[in-house]
Amino acid sequence: MNLALFIARRMARTAPENKPGVMERIAVGSVALGVAVMILAVAVVLGFKREVARKVEGMAAHVSVTDIRGVDALDSEPVRRSPRLEAIIRATDGFVAMAPYAVKGGIVRTDDAVGEVLLKGVGADYDWSCFREWLTQGELPRIGDSVRTKDLLVSRIAAERMKLGVGDRIEMLFVDPGERPRRDRFKISGIYDSGMEEMDRAVVLSDIRNVQRLSGWGPDEISGYEIRTRSLDGAAEFARRLDRTFLHDDGDETANLAVVSVTERYANIFDWLKAHDVNAVVIIVIMLVVAFFNMTSALLILVLERTRMIGLLKAFGMPDGQLRRIFLWRALFVTLRGLFWGNLFGVGICLVQQWTHLFKLDAEGYLLSEVPVALGWGWWLALNAGFIAAIVALLVIPTAVVAHVKPEETIRYE
Repeated sequence: MNLALFIARRMARTAPENKPGVMERIAVGSVALGVAVMILAVAVVLGFKREVARKVEGMAAHVSVTDIRGVDALDSEPVRRSPRLEAIIRATDGFVAMAPYAVKGGIVRTDDAVGEVLLKGVGADYDWSCFREWLTQGELPRIGDSVRTKDLLVSRIAAERMKLGVGDRIEMLFVDPGERPRRDRFKISGIYDSGMEEMDRAVVLSDIRNVQRLSGWGPDEISGYEIRTRSLDGAAEFARRLDRTFLHDDGDETANLAVVSVTERYANIFDWLKAHDVNAVVIIVIMLVVAFFNMTSALLILVLERTRMIGLLKAFGMPDGQLRRIFLWRALFVTLRGLFWGNLFGVGICLVQQWTHLFKLDAEGYLLSEVPVALGWGWWLALNAGFIAAIVALLVIPTAVVAHVKPEETIRYE
């Protein structure tokens, strides 16, 4: 029999009329609050990273290959498609899929408003999975048909700003330096809303052949390739690997090509997400410190309340180490009660947010229109186990007070 555990369990069994003391309740509440806040902090941080990264990937894939003179430019220099170039990209370790695209900056003119947009042309092999999820009205553009269509997919923000709806026809104006302006008319086939206003404000999608015609390019000329890799974490390494391949290649197909990962292209967004990791660590440390001090106070009260019992056990020959384990077990029981309530509230709030999207955000400042949460068994179990281990390990120090209890003083009087 584990004597320390047996005594701690008997101490924890309180009669109905003998409810837990105030300090014990404070300790349970402190642990519950700390655990709930930590769960919420980690879930929101992971949710932000997952949702923002997924939406950026949906807009720009993991890696882009463009002409070096067209990086971050509205009107890029054309890249000529070739089987050899595409074979080099496919042969690079980490490759999953790629799709050609073409972009051109333009101006939308309606009876009610004028706005700047980035017309992005894509082909039949473009991955529409994200835009299909974001589609709020209408349908996706018909792309890849033998007959070129003038279908246009616009964002909800752009549609509201210019008072447009599905089925409306709009005129777009394209101005190139030293050339006469070009204009074309498109029909809005659908409206999407990714929740990222910074990107939604400008990007509209259509058939790649529309952009090629407006730019004066041939059917084998594009702005570049959007490439998907095995994961976002490996995008930067894939870009470096492919860039080195292009650098050491002597073919004309790879000359003047730049390879840019999405983490490099939108470095400000991903640096902002990394800052959230620091915030989460700070919150966890603060909650641990608060819970530790409250648990220490409660433990000291428990020891002082049981000084006579400690004296009797010492008189019967129980060593200090075993006495300390009694109160460590007692502290563990209090911690587990706090963990139960903390997990109940923390996970409960996360589930409510997942199901109801109750808590909203300013999309202009936070890139998302609602608070994202990401629950996972792995980090949840690690957080709970780490919290228990940290609290119990830290409480080894205050339990040393039992060594200073003298039997001759505590059991002198009945």
